[in-house]
Amino acid sequence: MSTEDNKKLVRRFYREIDEGNIDAMDELVAEDYIDHSPPPFPVPPGREGVKQAFRVFWDATPGTHEIEAQIAEGDKVVTRMTARGVHEGDLPGIPGTGNHLEMTATVIHRIEDGRLVEKWSDKDNLHLLQQLGVIPPLGAQPSADTP
Repeated sequence: MSTEDNKKLVRRFYREIDEGNIDAMDELVAEDYIDHSPPPFPVPPGREGVKQAFRVFWDATPGTHEIEAQIAEGDKVVTRMTARGVHEGDLPGIPGTGNHLEMTATVIHRIEDGRLVEKWSDKDNLHLLQQLGVIPPLGAQPSADTP
């Protein structure tokens, strides 16, 4: 596959997620997929883990991925994106808040034989946890109830 084909594959991956088409992962993701940046809750390895993680996120925080930029070289695609959604349902350990969420990320996918086989990502988890109400925003004053 060309680097343009690889970029198209990654764009399709996020488009299918945004449309809630988790079954498309059977075509797009290798069965033995390796996630070097797994979600903060347990999922099985490989493609099934990708599907389970996205089901959790889709049910709890439906939204979209906006691809800001992509660079491809050889079998790797680097994508800078912004994910947006609403925290409608529960995430593991975090009850739904109704809050609007926005998180930036830089993701590297490795492609082999027309499928995603490996992923590394850096996400703005601090900002996400602040939006979820798990930790206060930087500079926030403690409440009167805080010891």
